[in-house]
Amino acid sequence: MSWKELQFKDFVTLQRGFDLPKSRMTDGIAPVFGSNCVIGFHDEAKVEAPGVVTGRSGTLGLVQYSEQPFWPHNTTLWVKDFKGNSPRFVYYKLQTLHLERFNGGASVPTLNRNVLDTLPVKIPERTAQDRIASTLSAYDDLIENNRRRIQLLEQAARLLYKEWFIHLRFPGHEHVPITDGIPKGWEKKTLGDVLTDLESGGRPKGGSREEGIPSIGAENVTGIGQYDYSKDRYVPEEYFKAMRKGIVRSRDVLVYKDGANIGRSSYFGDGFPHEQCAVNEHVFILRTVPAVGQNLLYFWASQDEIRHRVANLNANTAQPGISRSKLKNLSFVQPQQAITHLFNETVEPVVGQIFRLAKEIQYLTQARDLLLPRLMNGTVGLGVTELEMSDG
Repeated sequence: MSWKELQFKDFVTLQRGFDLPKSRMTDGIAPVFGSNCVIGFHDEAKVEAPGVVTGRSGTLGLVQYSEQPFWPHNTTLWVKDFKGNSPRFVYYKLQTLHLERFNGGASVPTLNRNVLDTLPVKIPERTAQDRIASTLSAYDDLIENNRRRIQLLEQAARLLYKEWFIHLRFPGHEHVPITDGIPKGWEKKTLGDVLTDLESGGRPKGGSREEGIPSIGAENVTGIGQYDYSKDRYVPEEYFKAMRKGIVRSRDVLVYKDGANIGRSSYFGDGFPHEQCAVNEHVFILRTVPAVGQNLLYFWASQDEIRHRVANLNANTAQPGISRSKLKNLSFVQPQQAITHLFNETVEPVVGQIFRLAKEIQYLTQARDLLLPRLMNGTVGLGVTELEMSDG
């Protein structure tokens, strides 16, 4: 496979995105790409697909790909001219160039595309580009498929929770009278009444480290089976071994107690996201009595209504945060034990499958990230990677 080195300006042409305030966005199918994610949808697309977008202001270095016509926001740069290169290859190549190192902003990170013009870029011929992109896309397609399956599985479990415990259409509900707003045999309690543990963690002097045992914060977890490993922080192993509280166990429910993520909840499974990990001082670990069960506790805590109730407990206007005592005083309706047992048993296969898919995503992501720079600089041959994919 022959490779050539050229300047960035001869590789692709980047163009600044287009202004579009939130107030002007109208419902449509065209995604609006911000510097690090899709920030909305619009009824008009500015650029035809396929498209590659990276951050210009705010978040730098993150690269996004669009398979449909889209609107690149003015906080982004988009590839106006691929100059005959494979769009998908360009998407992967830009990820290896670490564009964040070209920050030219004083207070807000800003990428000036003009400074990239003379950056050396090494690429193969178009046919090889297509093969490399196809190999890496196979990993991304599997990852995305697993993410969609997780979303569908979680949606099914949430709908079941709402049907049974919000709409009160649980098995046998036709024969259970409602008294004072709750079915007979159910009890009005506080969250503290049904918890066995409510604890938080900490960090050593000097804060988190770059290696050691993972220390979970609110920025890591975005939902059940969804974890951002790129934001891992660590505590020394000696510190972890000395911790009396804040060590995460399988099926712990986590609630974030301050900051922008106040009230957000997450759920940890066997070995997910780490075999060993702790939480920092911004996170509560919740463990409940067997009569309630961790599955039910998570789906209760993850409701929008509950998150808002938790957020409203905030007693600190300068630095948002909630206390242990206030969280314990949240009202909680404990269903009859037979119903909670049936719910936990019913959703257990779903929850277990979510965590298995999450681990698959972790392994696929690690494999892709290991291959990406090697394929992009030609140190790994395609024959090897294609064989690995067929065997995997």
